[in-house]
Formats: sequence, structure tokens, C-alpha cells
Amino acid sequence: MPVEEFVAGWISGAVGLVLGHPFDTIKVRLQTQNTYQGIVDCILKTYRHESVLGFFKGMSFPIASVALVNSVLFGVYSNTLLALTATSHQERRAQPPSYTNIFIAGCTGGLLQAYCLAPFDLIKVRLQNQTEPRMQIGSSQPRYRGPVHCAASILREEGPQGLFRGSWALVLRDTPTLGMYFVTYEGLCRQYTPEGQNPSSATVLVAGGFAGIASWITATPFDVIKSRMQMDGLKGRKYRGMLDCMASSFQQEGIGVFFKGMTLNSARAFPVNAATFLSYEYLLSLWR
Repeated sequence: MPVEEFVAGWISGAVGLVLGHPFDTIKVRLQTQNTYQGIVDCILKTYRHESVLGFFKGMSFPIASVALVNSVLFGVYSNTLLALTATSHQERRAQPPSYTNIFIAGCTGGLLQAYCLAPFDLIKVRLQNQTEPRMQIGSSQPRYRGPVHCAASILREEGPQGLFRGSWALVLRDTPTLGMYFVTYEGLCRQYTPEGQNPSSATVLVAGGFAGIASWITATPFDVIKSRMQMDGLKGRKYRGMLDCMASSFQQEGIGVFFKGMTLNSARAFPVNAATFLSYEYLLSLWR
């Protein structure tokens, strides 16, 4: 099994995470808290109350874990394509796989990514939702002192299943949308690249950016439910399950609740995924 796709996926995931984490923090807060009037209000309140550090809460854990999960996504995707088509990454420009095989490989990578990501993503969301400012004398202390303390607290208070809260919504978010993600990327690369040649850096940037936007537009409704399920249990159980969360959210806030954070998801998706694919393709080209 080729391992370079896993390594390239890990490094490109770290690059994308650094670029996108501040946007992700604002998105998570908008999805799970009703104290903000919009994106600008959330940004201003976060900065005034927590300084610029507030936008990077929960980042230390994902820089290793989420990058590792991105390694799983790209590694499984590429090796699934290899199993389906018997063509390696460098051979796929001369022998392009079908979009059906690309979609299947993307869904497979998304499914395994979601399985690996669930506990890490839950800890990230819990830390991002802590609005207490750091290192201020007399201010209230945050519930969790860091990712390890957060994981230990969840295990103690909610049991092992607590770390997988919202995992079904995460699976439903990632499995089909990551199939679409790779189909969009490959389709745009083929559209703007002469047959048999490798796409230019500009093509990779644009294709990766629009692939990110397309996937997040369809993923946002389940992303909202996933985030709310992950916060459930912090102060007692509010939802009986994913369907109850969807129904309760709709009854209280209307259909618009399922699109909270979509603007930020789309704005974040272009630079993050453009950088992710560019670094991924560049690293693989170095190892050919």
C-alpha cells in the first residue's frame, strides 16, 4: 500500500488547519450559541472579551489529530482508487478514473475519516465554545483547562460514549460530501488541463477551492446538528438523539437553523482547500 499519500495528506491537513481555524471557531459558536447577532458581532465580541487568542481556542489538539485524520482521508481515497482502477496517483492523468470510482473512493475516505475524527472533533468544539478569557485575574475559569483535561472530564462525566456524541451526524456529513469533494476537484482539473498533463498550480488552487465550497454547502446542515449534539451533555442532556435534535432545532429556530455558518464555511473553504490540495499535489510530485 503506497504510504506517500498518507504523509502528504497529513502535512496538507496541517497547512489547511492553520489557515482555517479562526473561521472554524466563529462558525462553531454561531451554530451552538444564540448570543450573537451575526458573523461580525461574533468576531467583535470574541476579540473584545478574549483577545486574538479566542479565535485559536482548541487548535493545539487538532494540529496533530485533525492533520492525522486528513492523512486518513487522502490515503484511503488514493488507495481505494488504486484498488478500483489499478492505477497509481501519477498514472491517473494519462488514465483518468471514472467519476463513479472517484465518488466511491471519496465516500470511503470520508466514512473512515469521520470514524477517526469523532472524538477529536468533539474536544475541539467543546474548547472552541469556551468564551472565558485566559490569564485574567478574577475572571471565571474555563470548564476545561486543555484538550487532555477535556477528554478526561468527558470520560469521567459522560462515559466513553460521550466522546462519540454527534458521530452519526458527522458520518452523514462527511461520507457523501467528500465523495462530491473529490469529484468536483477532479472534474475542474480535467476541464482546465490538457489531456495527459498534470494540472498547473493555478488550476489546483482554483479546483481545490471550489471543491471545498461545493462540499461545505451540502455539508452545513449536518454540520450544525453535529456541533449541537457534541455540546449536548455539557449541562445535562437536551436531545434524545440526532432526529430529536433536528426536530427541536427546526421548531425553535426555523429552517434557517440548518444553514447557520454556511457563509463562513464557504469563505473558509476556498483558501483552506486550495492550500490543502496545492500542498498535497506538490508533495506527491516531489516523491515521484
